[in-house]
Amino acid sequence: MTEKENNIKDTDNEKEQDKEKELKEEELKVVMPEATWTTMPQTEFTEQPDYLQVFTYFYIAKFNQQDLEIMNLYDTNSNMVDINHYLLDNIHFEQKELMQHALQYHAQNLQNIVDEIIRQDNIKAAEMTSYDDWDNWYENRRDNISTSLS
Repeated sequence: MTEKENNIKDTDNEKEQDKEKELKEEELKVVMPEATWTTMPQTEFTEQPDYLQVFTYFYIAKFNQQDLEIMNLYDTNSNMVDINHYLLDNIHFEQKELMQHALQYHAQNLQNIVDEIIRQDNIKAAEMTSYDDWDNWYENRRDNISTSLS
């Protein structure tokens, strides 16, 4: 073979190698999809009575203080188990968010406790519109528990 033929053969080999390389690159080519933004719809919270909102805030505060012993006297249907489980699972929420979400998903549980408080202690829930109202009731209830000296 002449040198010219060798050069032609080398050129042909290079062209074949380039074609093979291009085919491999096409096979391995990564195609990135276009980014699209999806936003979650804003949560719509149902309106709750003021006393239930304040009670929920009070309940969460007592939960955080690990001071729900008195509240347990008013739990007739394991409502506290459901509420406390939810609070533990969502403890990362800020106080206001936690209150809103707890009310959204456990308003009936909280209302059941309030109803039992109304039934046992004869309070007017609609008049309990501040944290201090609930806290004073709680401390008075604590003071009225008879203690035993064993």
